[in-house]
Parts: sequence; structure tokens; C-alpha cells
Amino acid sequence: MEKAKMSEGTFTPELIEEMRSKIGLKLRVEDAIFNEEATRTAIRKFADGIGDPNPLWRNEEYAKTTRYRGIVAPPSWILSVLSLIQFGWRGLGGFHSGSEFFFYKPVMVGDRITPEERFTGFEGPKPSGFAELMAVDYYENLYFNQNKETVCRAVLWVIRTERKRAREKGKYHSVKIPHPWKEEELKKIEQEVLCEEIRGSNPRYWEDVQIGDDLPTLVKGPLGFTDMIAFFIGGGSPVKLEAHSVALQKYRQKPQWAFIDPQTSALEPIFAVHYNRSASNAMGLPYPYDVGTQRHCWQIQFLTHWMGDDGWLKRCRAEYRKFVFLSDVLWIKGIVKNKYVDEDGEYCVDIETSATNQRGEEVMPGDATVILPSKEKKIWPLDRRL
Repeated sequence: MEKAKMSEGTFTPELIEEMRSKIGLKLRVEDAIFNEEATRTAIRKFADGIGDPNPLWRNEEYAKTTRYRGIVAPPSWILSVLSLIQFGWRGLGGFHSGSEFFFYKPVMVGDRITPEERFTGFEGPKPSGFAELMAVDYYENLYFNQNKETVCRAVLWVIRTERKRAREKGKYHSVKIPHPWKEEELKKIEQEVLCEEIRGSNPRYWEDVQIGDDLPTLVKGPLGFTDMIAFFIGGGSPVKLEAHSVALQKYRQKPQWAFIDPQTSALEPIFAVHYNRSASNAMGLPYPYDVGTQRHCWQIQFLTHWMGDDGWLKRCRAEYRKFVFLSDVLWIKGIVKNKYVDEDGEYCVDIETSATNQRGEEVMPGDATVILPSKEKKIWPLDRRL
């Protein structure tokens, strides 16, 4: 298959100094915002896009019976407001490689969310097994509701590499993509996918949790094109996908944002590496792959399923290691590592999470802190946040 032709930048002293001069810069986010208001439709589309059937996000009658007294957005919904603006490093490829989220307030139907993003610095260039050299960019995002309250703080990091060096090294060229699944394997996976456990209205009390407890496994995949499209429709794309003259005007202003697809002759955004094989080949990869935050949404779904309607996800961190290609399956697991009462008198549980693909590779190590209700003290974490 003919490869797409993209800009071929390199790490030069001038480019490094240019990026150093941008540290601390508050980025313009207006053109990157997808959702601003948490409508029922916006919340449902996002939940559909990450494949989260929790009735708390979508069923009005059910949600009225909870402490929220109505539909609430999943914690990951803030990514549909603003995910990540990638800028700078002209001509280099970028891979979102990890995030840590701190959640302070729920997003309810009718809330309006305003985001901010700041470039806080970078490391490198330093050695890379994928493309010989890489730099790691760091960003901080803040999300505010209409009452000027901070809903969420996010720390995100992105790897920058030279496309030509990545193609030459060919680290992933030996991977069998798409994965050669057998019919009986797919039937077993479908059963596992449909066995996801949602704790829901049955409170999980802190006193009932023990260190060493395993969380029920959440299975995702095989990842397909429609899974990607649904994620983008819900607002999960870190770039706004635009069409025809609207897109062309942007590409004329920023030619390096787009390439000509050798199969269709259409201009496509660089972001098409997630669904266009020619684009992913130009980045040095054999096949299209998931969006990093898409994977993180699954970790958050895994955690909210376990904690139930009365728990609160305080923070979660995940590293997006390796690539999750279309046709891959992930088994997301977790184990309770600690439980304690924190300095605010809240009943916390620390959880270590993992996500393993069918090749036995760990693709998303992570950890999280969940606050649970106390049966003995009759303390409910949502009382402080609603």
C-alpha cells in the first residue's frame, strides 16, 4: 500500500529552542472545544462512544432514584469538551502517551464547562526504541463549570518523534495485523464482553473491601472502525474533524496538518492515523490504532462500574504503552492495593489497574484512588460534592 506523504521534520537545535520558548504558554482552545454544555444527548453520545451502558449516564428514571437526582456525566466526559491540543515540533509525529485526572465536582445535565490548557514543558530529546530519538511534552488542563468551580484537573504527556526514523526502525512490522482471530475465540470474547458487572445502586462500602481484592474484568474489542467512529461522534477526538471547505480553509492556513490520501486523493488530517492505513504507515506503524484517551475512558468505566453510584473517583492515572491496533482485544483488570482514611476524613481505596492485549502485552498500566461510603460512620462521598 502506498504511504501517505507527511511533513518530515527533525530535531534541530533551533526547533528545540523554539519549543523551550513556549514553556508556560496558555494555548488557544476555542477552535478545539467540542462539547460546551452537558446536555442529555451529549452525555449519551459520549457514553455510547466509549461503550459504557451504565444507566446513571443515560436513564432519567433510574438516575432520579440516586443521590444525583438526575443524569450525570461519566467522569471521562470532560474529554469531550477538550482532550488535548498538540502544537509545536513542526514536522514531527505525536503520540499521546499518558494522563492523570483529578476529579473535584460532578458534571450534571445543564452544566456548562469551560476548559483551559497550558504547555508546561518537555523532556529530551532522549533515546527511543521506536524512532531513535523522542521528546516528551507535558500539558495541564483545567475544566470549570458555570459557577467557576474546578470540575477536573488533568496532567497529560505526549511523545514526539521523527516519522522517517520510525519507519526505518520498523519496530512493529513483525506484528500480525489484523489479528487472525478464530471463530471460537471470537464467541468466547463476545461472552466476556457481555459479562461486564455494573455495581450501580448497590452501595460498595469501604468496610467490605479488603486489600488484595480483584476487580471484575472489563473486556473491550476486537476494536473496529465503528468503535472509532462512535468515539469521535461522542466528542472523544482530540481534534475537531471537519469537512469540505471548512476543513480546506484550515489546511491552507496550516498545511502540515493534512496529507493527501493516496487511495482517495482527498485531504485528510494527520489525526487520520487512527483510521487510515496509509497514514499509520507514514508514522512507522503497520495499521491504524486507538486514541490514547479512548483507552483511558475504558479504565474510568472499569472503575465506576466497580465503585457504584455512591462512590467517587478521586483520581486516576494511566500510561498508554505500546499501540492498540484495530482488531485488538483488551482485558482490563485491577487489584485493591491499599485502604485508609485520608486527611479529609474520607474513606479511600487505592487500586492498581492493568490492560493486557491478546499478545500478552501490558498496554495500559495505571492506578487510581476511589472514595467509598462508610457503613459504620454513615459518610457518603457525594454529600460533599453535590
